[in-house]
Amino acid sequence: MVRFVHIFLVVLCFSPLVFDAVMAAKGYYDILEISKSATEAQLKRAYRKLALKYHPDKNPGDETATTKFAEINHAYEILSDAKKRKVYDQHGEEGLKQHEQQNAGGGGGQGDIFSQFFGGGFGGFGGFGGGQQEEEQELRGENVVVQLEVTLKDLYVGRSMKVIRDKNIIKPAKGTRKCNCKNKMVTKQVGPGMYQQFQQQECETCANVKYAREETFLTVEVDPGMRDGQEISFFEEGEPVIDGEPGDLKFNIKAAAHPKFRRDNNNLHYEMTISLVDALVGFDTTIEHLDGHKVKVVSTTVTKPGEVKKISNEGMPLYGRAQKFGDLSIHFTVAFPAILSEQQKKVIKETFA
Repeated sequence: MVRFVHIFLVVLCFSPLVFDAVMAAKGYYDILEISKSATEAQLKRAYRKLALKYHPDKNPGDETATTKFAEINHAYEILSDAKKRKVYDQHGEEGLKQHEQQNAGGGGGQGDIFSQFFGGGFGGFGGFGGGQQEEEQELRGENVVVQLEVTLKDLYVGRSMKVIRDKNIIKPAKGTRKCNCKNKMVTKQVGPGMYQQFQQQECETCANVKYAREETFLTVEVDPGMRDGQEISFFEEGEPVIDGEPGDLKFNIKAAAHPKFRRDNNNLHYEMTISLVDALVGFDTTIEHLDGHKVKVVSTTVTKPGEVKKISNEGMPLYGRAQKFGDLSIHFTVAFPAILSEQQKKVIKETFA
């Protein structure tokens, strides 16, 4: 279940960031649906959930699931290694490739990672074929989705937003309670050479707990090139639930319209008005880009109304790709004079006769 919250955060400060734009086209954190600050325990839980969901045995014939499973395993292989994760955080995928080339060595395949993580084959968690039971569905809190309003400039240069998150937390309370917080896997022989695995509750009472409200601070990183509607996820920062896992917190990017620039995927469009004289004889001018740098716009020929001039590599940065940009298209509008004097009319007639 997803719960939508329109306004729940207070923006404390905004500060532009200079981002090292060398992240993978689809970042490893995005693949595992966790934030860059995720702990080792959160990383493992996220991997477990996604690996079980997209395992090929559970999705026979589904090529999309198979590809997703491979991505999940590769992302976990990188982020579960402290050295590789540090290199990736600092230098992105290109830096990681150089690191792996310098430390060339054989790595395990998808199945190896899955087996190492789960301590055996897919049947170790119940399996999905041969009449075996599926994995236990763990109780999970609600996801919280928040609309994050940003500007086109934020999506061009990147921005760091520090926010207050007011949420429920679980705190100790007096007494005990009935619970379902701890299970163990039991193997039972059901016939000659036949065994069955199932979950069995191990404890019946726990220390009592209660819900309480608490304010926490979160830093939301808007990376250059992100798109309208893209989500920034904070794993297990959603609503908590007793004897289960918290939901996730998801910020949904909502980009405000810009007065001069219009975005189209990775490209930008700019409406530029020039005088009739400039349209006829040419011009040499500049426009100010979203980050403040000047873009030179030159014409040495006649510019017709509605004409479009494309400038390469001056569009939006490509999300997760180092120093790659889309194109900028300048759309020209010619401003005609409201009235001409008789002398001006005479000169124009003589010039174009």
